[in-house]
This record gives sequence, C-alpha cells and structure tokens, in this order.
Amino acid sequence: MALTGRLKLLLAVAVAVLAWIVLTRPDDAELATPAGHARAGAQGAPGAPAAKAAARNVSSAGSDESARLFAQLSHRVSEGRSADALFKPTSWYTPPPPPPPAPVVVAAPPPPTAPPVPFSVMGSYSRPGERKTYFLTRGDRVFDVHVGDTIDNTYSVDGESGGQLQLTYKPLNIQQTLPLGG
Repeated sequence: MALTGRLKLLLAVAVAVLAWIVLTRPDDAELATPAGHARAGAQGAPGAPAAKAAARNVSSAGSDESARLFAQLSHRVSEGRSADALFKPTSWYTPPPPPPPAPVVVAAPPPPTAPPVPFSVMGSYSRPGERKTYFLTRGDRVFDVHVGDTIDNTYSVDGESGGQLQLTYKPLNIQQTLPLGG
C-alpha cells in the first residue's frame, strides 16, 4: 500500500495527539487527591517522602476520586433556566392582521327643514266685499292677518285651499299648512 501525502499528514496528526495525551497525563498521586492536598501532606510530614504521602492518600482514593471527578465536571452542568431555554416550547401561530378600518362614509347632512308652525288658527271673519281676516294665536298673542301679510318677518300668509291656511317659512322658503277647522 502506497502512502499518499494526505494519509501521511493524518498519521502525523494522530501520532502528535497521542503523544500529547501521554505526555500531559497527570500522575496517579494527582488523580487520587484534590489539587494541593498531596503536596501539603508530603511537605507536612517531617522526613516522609512524597511517595509515602501519596500512598496514604491512594487508599482513600475510591471515594475521593469520584468526588474529584464530580468537582472537575461541575462546570459542565447547566443551570435550570438555561436547560429550560434549550427546550422551550415554540408556537408557530401568528395572529391574523387586524381588519382594515371601516371606510368612512360621509353622509351629506339632511336638508334643512322648517320648524313646526308655532301658530294655531283661532278662527276667521269676513265682511261682504272685504278681504277675509284670519285670527292666529301663538302663546298668549293673537295675530289678525290677511292673505299677503307677513308675521314677525318669518312667515307669510299665502292663501286658503282645501280647508287649510297656506303659510311660507321665509328663511328657507318652505310652504307649510295649518288646518282651519270647521
């Protein structure tokens, strides 16, 4: 089998990684105890070599090793709120857009109308050969009017037809009627 340039490069990288793992591997004394305890015990015992202190600590390494591993990996555990953020439920619902505003319909104002006729007919009188006089009342006032007269510069008397007196509201030029009665 011929080694190509790419294969040689991959083998060189694999050997370098393996060498790094082997050379940087901590010794057994450092694995058995938390950092600094083995050194403190070795230095604290007068005349005891560091190997004896490490051997003493290795005997209790079974429970200490698991505690040390948990201490080393404790930074990898996430807090509850970040775990919740990873699996937060997501809704793809988007609310529909608001309805368009209703069109504004500007209605033309109604045409002006005349107010109700404020008069009532009290009666009429006529002499032979003279114009007929109509007696109209408004409140406590009595008006005696003839056809063609104007009342308070607001109403004009137009005539009589069909048992009704014809009046015109002058500001709007609207004709109105008043029943004359029997």
